Amino acid sequence: MLTVEAAQRAVMERVGPLPLRSRPLGEAFGCVLGEEVLADLDQPPFDKSQVDGFAVRAADLRGDDRWLMLGEEIAAGRPPTRPLGPREAAAIMTGAPLPPGADAVVMIEKTQRVEGRVLVAAEGVRPGQNYLARGREIRAGEAVLRPGGRLNAAAIGLLASVGRTEVVVVPRPRVVVVPTGDELVEPDRVPGPGQIRNSNAAMLRALVLGGGADAEALPIAPDEPGPLAEVLGRGLAADVLLITGGVSAGTRDLVPGTLERLGVAPVFHKVRLRPGKPLWFGVGPPRSEAPGALVFGLPGNPVSGIVGFLLFVRPALDALAARTGGGPPITAHRLLRPCSHVGDRPTYHPARLVEAGDGPALEPLDWAGSSDLRTVAGADGFAILPEGEHTFEPGEIVNFLPLG
Repeated sequence: MLTVEAAQRAVMERVGPLPLRSRPLGEAFGCVLGEEVLADLDQPPFDKSQVDGFAVRAADLRGDDRWLMLGEEIAAGRPPTRPLGPREAAAIMTGAPLPPGADAVVMIEKTQRVEGRVLVAAEGVRPGQNYLARGREIRAGEAVLRPGGRLNAAAIGLLASVGRTEVVVVPRPRVVVVPTGDELVEPDRVPGPGQIRNSNAAMLRALVLGGGADAEALPIAPDEPGPLAEVLGRGLAADVLLITGGVSAGTRDLVPGTLERLGVAPVFHKVRLRPGKPLWFGVGPPRSEAPGALVFGLPGNPVSGIVGFLLFVRPALDALAARTGGGPPITAHRLLRPCSHVGDRPTYHPARLVEAGDGPALEPLDWAGSSDLRTVAGADGFAILPEGEHTFEPGEIVNFLPLG
């Protein structure tokens, strides 16, 4: 049985970034850029007013005469029709292009408009005032984005501003979730005798989406070899296949054998942790344009599935998407109250962070075991309690695995 650290290494040794793909901008948010992007035009493409006011020639306002004749009115999106004449002012809106000859814009609050003329306040007017010169932000041909950066909302807007509708990125991993078990019914059904609702598919799909990947949940796969193989075979077309249930040691735990018959190479089965010991991991057969799917068999109990996802699946998704992280974001916090623990494996115990004056402290929660979603729903993550018999006093430092 592998330790958590050894199992994590075994997963990460088999993961690399997905092949680059061209994606529409609407699908590229959060992805890592795979190409250098050059500007096609100067930005702004013209001398652009930054305020509502009047375009002027600064030299016309150096003396005592502050009156100018009113010329044309220039709205955003409409170019000026003629150059600005001597001792003339053009009314201009924010974002509109300056007329030729103008070298400053006076804010409307510092002017007075009277019968075809404009009176400018006495403050000095400087060339370059209140407008952006053409190319001030970006020059045509300049690299505006380089490979390796993650595309945030501003980067998506920048791509659109340089005329891009598609961009080459490391795509978001595609994840398929397969819940298994004859005891499962969908959430909109009332469970019969011996049945429970399928909570794992919705839960794992939410975790996958929160991990920056695309998620699809397939129908519940029964504990029958033929139908189970058909559903799992469909899932192997994805980048990652997440299976819940059917990976322990019971006579109806058919997932490991079925996967091997489908060509999935097993890497490990069982990890030294609680909850989540029966976790299974393997790699599917190569696909046409990508490596084989990463296949995780998560225990059916939902808290086990959450812990397994955070420790093993989430880091793999980051690696597939070329996002740097280096593993789960383990932090350390002092305990708020005493905590006793006895166990033959490291235990991931639901806990919440409580503000305690000099920073957040860790409060372990009472829980009923690996099926207790209600307690975990009120937690911020998991206190990592080492194996053996331990009594922790308030103020002692304990490692913490956050949910988010």
